[in-house]
Amino acid sequence: MIRAILAASRPVSWVNTAVPFALAYLLDTSRFDWLLLVGFVFFLVPYNIAMYGINDVFDYESDIRNPRKGGIEGAVLPKSLHRPLLVAAGVTTLPFALVLYAAGTTASALWLTLALFAVYAYSAPPFRFKEIPVLDSVTSSSHFTLPALVGATIAEPAVSRGFWLAVAAFFLWGMASHALGAVQDVVADREGGLSSIATGLGARLATRLACGGYAIAAVLCFALPFPGWIVGGLGLGYAVNALRFANVTDETSADVNRAWRVFLLLNVATGGVITVSVLFFLFPPAL
Repeated sequence: MIRAILAASRPVSWVNTAVPFALAYLLDTSRFDWLLLVGFVFFLVPYNIAMYGINDVFDYESDIRNPRKGGIEGAVLPKSLHRPLLVAAGVTTLPFALVLYAAGTTASALWLTLALFAVYAYSAPPFRFKEIPVLDSVTSSSHFTLPALVGATIAEPAVSRGFWLAVAAFFLWGMASHALGAVQDVVADREGGLSSIATGLGARLATRLACGGYAIAAVLCFALPFPGWIVGGLGLGYAVNALRFANVTDETSADVNRAWRVFLLLNVATGGVITVSVLFFLFPPAL
């Protein structure tokens, strides 16, 4: 059961929520301490158990029709494990959230509340934001940008203009990534009676919007101080990757899974470069 719950939490994506919190916290405080560790662990595992676990429970009918589910891109758990999965989400999330609320500021409490609400509202009724085209991409992107906002405000509520620009770029990247991911599931979602930005706008338009979102996000990064131009250059790779499928149709939408697999590799490379660059900037080695 524990292995199944961890599989449902998408371990390959854990860093996408934990690292934004940690880097934002380090940029704000320049210190490694217990609060950094608590927040990092929370956004690494419990947060993802809740986010993806709730999604898998309420998307079960669609997922069992989706050939790419059941591996690295999402577990398909039997219904007998749905209740334990939801319980695990609550039990692991609550204690960490309480510590972050108690140790943080009013601003970080607001962002954390929005993050937890978005995790629930994206997949669970009565909200089901994931079935409202465009709002689904907005909510999905907030899953990754809100941890960064928690990290930036948990010690000190004020943030710089440059940070807001970085958040805007990250948010556009998140929306583009959700749209691209939704395209590959157009057929499965329609067979399961689900709506998304891709089923609503069509696979071709959704893919082209993803290309545009990636490109704008990359351009915004060029306006940031070092290592912004490095991130911007890597960000253009996401746009090029999606552009390969700019003429995709609803019938061939499953082909976009090839772009999605490249996207996963780009995340590893880009995340590594960003992390090393920020740490080098904050803690330059003595020469």
